[in-house]
Amino acid sequence: MDLDALDTPALVAHLAERLQAQGRMMATAESCTGGLIAAACTDLAGSSNWFERGFVTYSNAAKTELLGVDAGLIAAHGAVSEPVARAMAAGAVARSAAQVAVAVTGVAGPAGGSPDKPVGTVWFGWSVDGAVQAERRRFEGDRAAVRAATVHHALRVLAGLLAR
Repeated sequence: MDLDALDTPALVAHLAERLQAQGRMMATAESCTGGLIAAACTDLAGSSNWFERGFVTYSNAAKTELLGVDAGLIAAHGAVSEPVARAMAAGAVARSAAQVAVAVTGVAGPAGGSPDKPVGTVWFGWSVDGAVQAERRRFEGDRAAVRAATVHHALRVLAGLLAR
């Protein structure tokens, strides 16, 4: 199946099939998307069979309190960083009944960017059965476009990881 050709609702349906076939539950840890990934997942009827919970951790304090992200890690690398995305994904699994998680932290704009982290920069973290990987992407467009692209990419990559 060509995951790149699927729109977000189709990706969610595909992901739901995979997770249910594998007997896995999913969690999300979201900052810049503010719960949009969880919303996309729960738009699908029957999502309680595979979607365990979503953490909206917009503030640094929420990342620490809800996901166990070390405040020192945030201080050292910034909230929009690989170490924080990885820790968010691992924390979502550790603090839920899920075996699979996706985490996103980024700069959706229009303000808040910097030379090393311009608007549109997003760090992703995925945890599947304890293996965590991360990726940095930069998306063009306004705030809504960056957030929509983030949701789609997070789900597309997770679907690909579950196909392995």
